[in-house]
Parts: sequence; C-alpha cells; structure tokens
Amino acid sequence: MKIVSFFIIALSFFITFGQDAPAPTEGRQINIVYGANFTKNEEKYPGASIFSKDDERQVQFEHQGADLWCDIAIFYSAENRLRAIGNIRLQQGDSIEMNSGKIDYDGNTKLAKAWENVDLTDGQMTLTTDTLYFDRENQLSYYRSGGKVVDSANVLTSIIGNYFMELKKVQFRKKVHIDNPEYIIDSEQLDYYRISKNAYMYGPSTIVGEDYQIYCERGFYDTKIEQGYGVKNTTINYDNKIIEGDSLYFDKVTSFASATNNIKITDTINNGVIRAHYAEVFKENDSVFATKRAVTISLVQQDSLYMHGDTLMATGKPEERIIRAFRNAKFYKTDLSGKCDSIHFSEATGVTELITDPIIWNVENQITGDSIHLISDKKTDKLDSLKVLENAFIISFDTIGKKGYNQAKGKDLFGKFIENELKIIDLIKNTEVIYYVYNDDDELVGIDKTICSKIRLEMANNDIEDITFFINPDGDIFPETDLPVESRKLKGFVWRGDERILTKEDIFDEDDNNIELVKIRGIDNPIDIDAEEQERQKKGGGTVIKTPNTQATKPKKPEVKKVQ
Repeated sequence: MKIVSFFIIALSFFITFGQDAPAPTEGRQINIVYGANFTKNEEKYPGASIFSKDDERQVQFEHQGADLWCDIAIFYSAENRLRAIGNIRLQQGDSIEMNSGKIDYDGNTKLAKAWENVDLTDGQMTLTTDTLYFDRENQLSYYRSGGKVVDSANVLTSIIGNYFMELKKVQFRKKVHIDNPEYIIDSEQLDYYRISKNAYMYGPSTIVGEDYQIYCERGFYDTKIEQGYGVKNTTINYDNKIIEGDSLYFDKVTSFASATNNIKITDTINNGVIRAHYAEVFKENDSVFATKRAVTISLVQQDSLYMHGDTLMATGKPEERIIRAFRNAKFYKTDLSGKCDSIHFSEATGVTELITDPIIWNVENQITGDSIHLISDKKTDKLDSLKVLENAFIISFDTIGKKGYNQAKGKDLFGKFIENELKIIDLIKNTEVIYYVYNDDDELVGIDKTICSKIRLEMANNDIEDITFFINPDGDIFPETDLPVESRKLKGFVWRGDERILTKEDIFDEDDNNIELVKIRGIDNPIDIDAEEQERQKKGGGTVIKTPNTQATKPKKPEVKKVQ
C-alpha cells in the first residue's frame, strides 16, 4: 500500500507543477522524507497534499539543513509551503530544536510561524512563547506577545523578543524582567548575550540585589558576577548611600563602586552629601574617596556647611564617621568659614580639626593659630565651642573709623557658641589687646592697648560688646594722637582679608573651576557591542569589562579582567 501511496504522491506533484502556479526558487523546494498516509481534500485544502503519521513514525520533511516532524502535514508543493499540525519538532543542525502544536512554513522565504506551546532550544537556552516566528534565512526567531528565556544563569521574560542565533543574542523589549536568585532586573529594553551572560540596558532599568539597587537608562551588567556600569541617569543605592553621576561602575564581589562626572553621593543616615567629578565607594570599609572639585555638604542648624579639599575621604560607620579633606582644604557656612592644609572631622567626638596654617573667619573676625578645633554638640550637631592652640590671634577691621584693626592675642583661645553664634572668647597666657573705643555717637574715644594674663571678649551680633581683663592688667586707652601708627599692631599681626571666603563658590580655586570632564565612552562615540561580544567569544569566553569612561584616576580602573 505504501508503494502505491508514494506513486500517487509523485503523480500529484507532477500534475501540480504542470499547472501555471509559479515554481519555487531553484534549490528551495521542500522535500518529503516520509509521507506515511496520503490523502487530498480539494474542497477544504485546494491544491494541497495531506499527509498523516502511521503506526511506525511521524510525517517528516526536509528543507535546506532543517528537518520537520509532525502528526499531520498539509503540503502545498506548487507554492512550496506547508502547515504542520500536532507534536511538531523542527530540527536545524545539531543545536537548534523547536517544538510546537502548529507551524506554517514557507520554503521560499524560509520563514516559519509556530504557535501553541512553542519552545525553542539551542542546547544551552530554552525560549518558550505562545507564538514564535523563525526566520531561517537570517537566523532570527522572534515573538511579539510575550515570551520567556531560560539558561543556566537567568530566567528572562518580556513582551517582545528577538533571538539572533549566530550572535547568540536575545533582544528583549517591553516589560523586560530577569529573575535570578541573587538579583532581579527590570527594563524597557535589554540585549542579552547568551554566551557571556552580559546584559545591555536601554531605557528605564533597575537592578535589585541583596544589598544594592541600581537605576539607569543606559547601562551594562555582567549577570554572572554582578558587575557593570550605567552611563545615563544612573543611581546606585548602596549601603545607606545614594550614588548619582554621569557614569557609575559597580562590582558586587569587591563591594566597590566608582563614579565619574557630576557626582552626588548622599549619606542617608548622616544627611550629608558629597559632590565631585570622580569618586570611589568601598562598602566593606564604609568609605568614600572623592576628588576633582570635591565638596561635602552637611546641615548645621538649618545652615549648609560646605567643606572642600583636593581629595576628600569619608570612612567608618555612620556613628563613627571620619571625614578628611586633604590639600588646599576650605570650608564655608553663612557666618563661619576657613582654610588650611587639611581638615579632620570625627563624628564620634564632634571635633573638626584644622591642620597646618589654619585660619577661620567668624563673620568679620579673623582667627588664626597653630591649631584650630571646632567642637560640635554630639546630640544636637550644633556648634558648641572653639579652641585655638598656640599663637592664638583674633583680628577684625575697625568698621567705624575704617583706619585700623581691633586685635587680641594670647597663647590659646577658647570660644563658646550659643545658638550657633560665637558669644564668648577667652584668651589666656601672655594676652594683649588693641581695641578702638567709640562713644554712642560713633566718635573715637581712644585706642585701648592692654596686656594681662587673660582676656574675655563678649560678643553681640558678631562684634565685640564687652572686654574684661583678668589678673594684673597693664595698659590704658590712648588718644589717637598719642599712639603712633606703628604701635597700633600687635607682634605677629597679619591681615588676610583678601583670602576671606565669602560664598560657597569661594572654596574652589581656578583649577577646580576649569576641570575638563572626561568623555563617557559610548555617548559621543557609539560602541559596536556585537563586535565586542564576538571578540570575547573568540577569546574563549573570558569576561573583559570596560568601564564607560575614557580615563580614570587609578591605573587599573579603565579595564578589569576576570578570566574563568
């Protein structure tokens, strides 16, 4: 019977090709490998040959390197297309296999449409969907109504998906979701390379790990080792710190993050902010390193305190935080500013130390000494007191007469802040004062020049209101004409009014304001990601991660290699 069946099939093909229907492109004819049972139904399937499985095996077709098995096949030989129904398996080469309930296949275009419980696998990955299009000419499969991809590392779902078989790349669109035991990724557009397990995100995207969360609108993520970067509107929520910048790099294994250009790091516990153009965050050490126009901003009694240095470091747990500003350190708040070589602040003690050639300005008062400490109340964070150790000197310009300077000096100076205002200043040991005395009509009474063991200055509205001399004061109020100009300055007097920091912008020098920002890799010069991923495959699957910036502070930052 089967010999007769095949004879009828061959005759049917001959008759069909003898008609006016266009012949299939040369070499593209679908071939019957096993036809089993044959019939025709011209009323329902005009021009088609119908094949169905027998007790031994399914119907089988072959076409240009692909084999198809099914229970029933409706074959239009003249048009070189077929519809397969029931328990379908399409095999291409040794790796690609697709299963479904139904398939329409066009031998001329090599395009298949599969639906009903579709799955496609290449041996390492399985794609499932309700409807899948398989373009064998371009080695592309795609879905448009929701699908899922599962490999050894991740489960990925989306509304739209394209699988480029030669590149081993899946392009996901709309409601993209990656589920991994260690993290979850959501994105509007994501390209996933199956060999490297690298994900490239475009559009609003979030990555949520065990102890971090990343948002970006353009970025990269190595899903095997939880390492990557973002180069557009990127934010990392990392160990009670929110890191923002033009380019952010992140590595889970080393607990490290770095940022480049227009950076903002927010300490959510201490309510502090660091801004810079390059920064590094080390989670295990609870530390932040920042440079390039770096500044910390903290709130002191409803007033922002800005602190700058060529390099900033914040280390330690929140309650033990230490902030250091190195080289060319400066700080500013509305009524208090200063500068020195370096600044050291301890959260545990509330002490801010100004180290090497320190100077501060309390409104109009210039204060200098070998070492200056500002002490805050640890409970309220309000400024509590001031210590100037060795060679303490306070100077203010005589704003009434506008000719001289009020001055007081001693070995040490101790000040007391009340409601954030410097109210009491005590100078001790070898103290001296020169002070311009005026009456209520702002007429100069004389110049007070006195030495004693201790001086107390009581301030009001940041100006001297009362002076008290302790222990054997020696001096007098001299008429202006009786005190020569050269005698109106205490030994060691140096007025540095031109250095005074009057605004938050004054903490930056010319070099800070003229920093040339590095170009972020991939923004102005688009990257051929496919070429990079193919190069990785040629190198044997080793992971080479290039950070998005064209340069970095540390020599090894631009390229991190991890060969498995």
